[in-house]
Amino acid sequence: MADAKPAERGDSLPLHMVKAGEMPVFLAGLPPPSAAFLRASGFAARPGDIALLPAEDGLAGAVIGVGQEASPWSLGGAAWMLPAGSRWHLAGHIADPAQLVLGWHLGAYRWLRHKRQERLPAELIAPHGTEGAIMMAEAICAARDLINAPAADLGPQELAEAAAALVLRHGGRADIITGQALSDGFPCMAAVGAGSPRAPHLAVLHWEGDANGPLVALCGKGVCFDTGGLDIKPSAAMLRMKKDMGGAAVMLAVAELVMRAKLPIRLLVLIGAVENSVSGNAMRPMDVLRTRKGLRVEIGNTDAEGRLVLCDLLQFAAEQNPAMILDAATLTGAARVALGPDLPALFSNDEALSESLLRAGKEVQDPLWRLPLHDGYDAWLDSPFADLSNVSQKPMAGAVTAALFLRRFVPDGQPWAHIDVYAWNDTTRPGRPEGGEAQAARAVFTMLRDLSEEM
Repeated sequence: MADAKPAERGDSLPLHMVKAGEMPVFLAGLPPPSAAFLRASGFAARPGDIALLPAEDGLAGAVIGVGQEASPWSLGGAAWMLPAGSRWHLAGHIADPAQLVLGWHLGAYRWLRHKRQERLPAELIAPHGTEGAIMMAEAICAARDLINAPAADLGPQELAEAAAALVLRHGGRADIITGQALSDGFPCMAAVGAGSPRAPHLAVLHWEGDANGPLVALCGKGVCFDTGGLDIKPSAAMLRMKKDMGGAAVMLAVAELVMRAKLPIRLLVLIGAVENSVSGNAMRPMDVLRTRKGLRVEIGNTDAEGRLVLCDLLQFAAEQNPAMILDAATLTGAARVALGPDLPALFSNDEALSESLLRAGKEVQDPLWRLPLHDGYDAWLDSPFADLSNVSQKPMAGAVTAALFLRRFVPDGQPWAHIDVYAWNDTTRPGRPEGGEAQAARAVFTMLRDLSEEM
């Protein structure tokens, strides 16, 4: 990933972006040999198509087809389609170069800690004024690194320490809570991690962009690996469970963007880092757990552990009287059944907050889709043995009942939004390589940036 400072063009080659309907005009402006070559090659400027322009001594440039509307994915595959190690600059008038720069860098990303890099991607010389796009790509790619790391490399302690190191780099402060202090203050979260030899850790991060600014609380589910516990997952469902800390990675990406942009707000970031494992110490079905709020939760399924982590975090966040609480979690398969892998599910008790998030997601092409906090399903969480169960016994509306469980730990009148993310790209697409993905991070940051500009 490049520094957040555009470089000089130097010996870079021009990269032209052309819409299919603009091909005749574009060809008319090229030297006749280049125009003839493009016509003969059949290049039609379909989105993502690339053609190299020859010169007597090598390359004269390249042309890439783009869609009718500007998209960060227009150059999302270019870094690996152009010659290895080549250098390029955007040619002609570009209405929104920042989107293209963002997509290029997101597409150039690969996770290579345990894989030999066989070739170098092409390099884009970013225009001046696109520093924000490079900064955003760096934060997203840092979150991808966390999600892609195998659980053997990234356990609860390592995740908490990575979170602490991030805020310390930006002049904030960090506390890491574990051991008896965690059991006393966050008993439900501690119970989730009790089955693992790697102890649960809570990272509590504080940062002030403005000492008088509104306090925004960000809560992230950081389950570094999820076996399902005693209600163990089948092997196919366990395959990608290193990504079950994706909510924590999303919130750390948001925090990094806020801090680097120096937004005039205060941040409280809570990263609940645990591992849901199987052992004699693991929580059991029908155990009753104490929460920080004092409510007692019966365990209907040990694989519904993320909400048990988040409930204690939400309660602690609410005690700080923030202007808003936002949480992100890879919480339910039901959200994926409803919306697929690319649309995070948004639940919120506040209309203005919900509309701001949806608008920001649309603005930056990082979409969310709102699902209802349907009161009629709240009773599905009733338990005969405790204040509530962690799951509904009905095989329907799993994402909704999970959000309703979390709502029990948010005070009335406290603006709150819950984002249920997949945090993964199943296949490689322009700008979105296979592997971990910080879904909704750009939308949440844009919402916070827009709100801070209105203050």
